Amino acid sequence: MPFQFKPDPQAASPLYMQLAQKLAQAIREGLFLADEALPSERVLSEQLEISRVTARKAIDRLVEQGMIVRKRGSGNYIAPKLEQPLSRLTSFSEELQQRGFRPSSRWLTRSFTPAAPDEQLSLGLSTGGRVARLERLRLADTVVMAYEVSVLPEAVLPDPAAVEASLYEHLQTLGGAPVRALQHIRAINADAKLAGLLEVPVGQAVLFITRVGYLESGHAVELTHSYCRSDYYDFVAEMRRED
Repeated sequence: MPFQFKPDPQAASPLYMQLAQKLAQAIREGLFLADEALPSERVLSEQLEISRVTARKAIDRLVEQGMIVRKRGSGNYIAPKLEQPLSRLTSFSEELQQRGFRPSSRWLTRSFTPAAPDEQLSLGLSTGGRVARLERLRLADTVVMAYEVSVLPEAVLPDPAAVEASLYEHLQTLGGAPVRALQHIRAINADAKLAGLLEVPVGQAVLFITRVGYLESGHAVELTHSYCRSDYYDFVAEMRRED
């Protein structure tokens, strides 16, 4: 066991909460790595000299908080956590690779469609214009992190089926990757369709992110709507007070 656990009989919190807090601390300190198997309830109970019920309730608590993922027939695993800074424009794939995860996509749609009115407005398109539409689930290792819909002018992405792992990497090869973006973030509750895609309960809060990416010239070339699991995503902003 990579940590020691001594119950505090004087603490107001029950034993399972004390264990859950100790496990959470061990995960945050990196004693367990992302996607690493957690010791089983039996092993925890034997090595820490607690009941299996206590071990199970502690794990249940961390599953609810999104720190542990249960895989049926396999066991409990440490969930990936993506901490994304708001001061830097990077792709999903770049952020995950920098943190040691394996990014992948489960494609749902790669096609051309007529631009919707809000897409025409965001991308500066004329009525009747076509856009490339990319719809996919974004995964870190094997965990679904987000559902994403990206819309780009046909002139910017003439072959949506050619996009494989990273959209920004593909746009870079075409000479049309965004250099800046405006991003809006708010919380919404997942409806039945979204909950099914993200593998979360109906009504769970998720982060809804709208991003418009621009070229150096100021032309908008990307509109992306991302629905991110709030238990796996943290957004970090550094702020400075001006004199």
